[in-house]
Amino acid sequence: MPHVIQPLTPATFPAWLALAQKHNGVWGGCYCSYFHGDTEDTVKSEYDGPTFKQRLVAEGAAHAALVFDGDNAIAWCQYGSPGELPGIYHRKQYDAGETQPAPWRITCFFVDRDHRRSGVAREALDGALELIAQAGGGEVVSFPNELTPGKRTSSSFLHNGTRAMFEKAGFTFERHIGKNKTVMRKTVQPALRLTQG
Repeated sequence: MPHVIQPLTPATFPAWLALAQKHNGVWGGCYCSYFHGDTEDTVKSEYDGPTFKQRLVAEGAAHAALVFDGDNAIAWCQYGSPGELPGIYHRKQYDAGETQPAPWRITCFFVDRDHRRSGVAREALDGALELIAQAGGGEVVSFPNELTPGKRTSSSFLHNGTRAMFEKAGFTFERHIGKNKTVMRKTVQPALRLTQG
């Protein structure tokens, strides 16, 4: 069966949580909450990782494209507004050079260990871009890693994906931040909606 993309919602949260728990909460118990800030109703420090994330999903303050293999989520790509995802790496350096603040940013990927190196991260990226198009499109910025040629890099350092993957998805390189991070940007056109005439 082909993989299916679904958005992270209260209905798909249990599948997302199962994938996170299979991997001990992801990146040492992050539960994909590192880049999130507090909301009006939810303060991160008051909840454990899964509960914090679940509350954000219920509030509509957490977005991701989930890749499903049957009933199981096998990957995700997290995206959202800068207000939802303020906690990026090298933020001062990024902000200092940002002349065109984008309404969307992509901050992290996660792929099930049993499905890595098979193109699933790219499926998640394409899924996120499609969901952004459905939400009205606009500029999307992300911060993938630039790999050193000939040097093997642990997947734990690639939570933002790679420059090469983003270039293949049509993103344009802008600049470096930090040692190995890049700033890349793409304009996503709004999805065409069928109208009744």
